[in-house]
Amino acid sequence: MDNHTYVAIMAGGVGSRFWPASREDKPKQFLDIAGDGRSLLRMTFERFLKLTSADKIYIVTNARYKDLVLEHIPEIDAGQVLCEPSRNNTAPCVAYTAFKLHNLDPEANFVIAPSDALIVNDGLFAANINKALRFTAENDALVTLGISPDAPHTGYGYIQFIDEQTGTEDVYRVKRFTEKPDLETAQSFLSSGDYLWNAGIFIWRAKTILDAYEQYAPEIYALLSQGLNYYNTEEEQSFIDEFYPQTPSISVDYAIMENARNIYTIPAQFGWSDLGAWGALYHETEKDPDGNVLSGNIITEDTHNSYIRGPQGKLVVVGGVDDLLIIDEGDVLLVYPRNREQEIKALRAKAEAEHGERYV
Repeated sequence: MDNHTYVAIMAGGVGSRFWPASREDKPKQFLDIAGDGRSLLRMTFERFLKLTSADKIYIVTNARYKDLVLEHIPEIDAGQVLCEPSRNNTAPCVAYTAFKLHNLDPEANFVIAPSDALIVNDGLFAANINKALRFTAENDALVTLGISPDAPHTGYGYIQFIDEQTGTEDVYRVKRFTEKPDLETAQSFLSSGDYLWNAGIFIWRAKTILDAYEQYAPEIYALLSQGLNYYNTEEEQSFIDEFYPQTPSISVDYAIMENARNIYTIPAQFGWSDLGAWGALYHETEKDPDGNVLSGNIITEDTHNSYIRGPQGKLVVVGGVDDLLIIDEGDVLLVYPRNREQEIKALRAKAEAEHGERYV
C-alpha cells in the first residue's frame, strides 16, 4: 500500500431526484438506500479501506453535514472533513481537495469519487483503482474510470476512448467527453464499442490536476491558491469560507476534462450504478415474483413492476396498480409513474415553492 495514496469522497449533494426520502437536512448519501443497515457514504468509505488507511480518507461535504459525516464515519477526525460553505459544483471541490492534499504531501496521489454510487464488486473496483494509481504515480495523467455500458442509457455522460496501447494494460487515451445524449445517440455510442459511461471517479496526482487548473480553470486556481499558507492549519476554514463562494459554479468535467489533453481511462465492469434516481435503485435491487421492490411493511395485491417504500411502524397496502413509484416518508407521500422519475426533481422544487422548506 503506497503511503502517498489518498482518497477524497464527495458527499455534499442533496440528491433531489431521490425526494422525498432525500432531504436537505439528511440527503441520500446518509440514507440506508441499499437496505443493509449502512448509509451509501458508509459503504463508500468501507470500499476505499481496501486502498488506503482511514487516516488518508477525506470527505468533502457541505458545512451543514460535518456532524453527520463524523457520525457515519467515526474512524476519521474533523480535520479530514473538508467543509464547503456553498454548493459550487465539482470543479471548485476538486481544486480545494487538491490544494489541501498537495500542501500536506507534495507527492499525494489521490482518488476522488462520489459518495452515492452503488458498486457490486468491491474487489474488482479496488483492482481497477490500484491500476489507475500506479499509472498516475508514474505519469502526468488525469485518469477516469469508465464503465463498459450494457444499455443505451441517456442519464449518464459518456467517454470516447482511442483503442491504442499506452504501454500500460487497459489504460487508454481519452478522445472526448460527451454530455448526456438522447436515445438515438446513446444507441450509436453503444454499437460503436469505443464509448464508456462516465462514472465521475477520477485518479491523479495532486500536482498534475493543479497544473491543469492553472491552465484551464485559472479563475478557480487564482482564488484557491491564495490559501497556500492556510491549508491544514486552523485558518483553513475561515479562508475557505471567504474565498470558496467566489469560485464559479462549474463541473470538473466542463472545466478540466473537456479541455485537458493528458486524459486517460480504464474501462471497468464492477457492477456500477450512480443511483441518480429511484429507477436506478429499482433496476439494481432484487424483485419479488411480481417485479416489485418492497422496502418496509408492505402488502401488495395485483401490483406489478413497482418500487414501494414505507416508513417504520406503518403498514402500506397497495393494490391494482403497475409501474409506480410509491414513496411514503410519513410527512410526504409520493405516488408517481416509474417511467417519469426524472420529473421528481421539478416536483420537489414545486413543493418548496408552494410550502417552503418544510417538506424538502
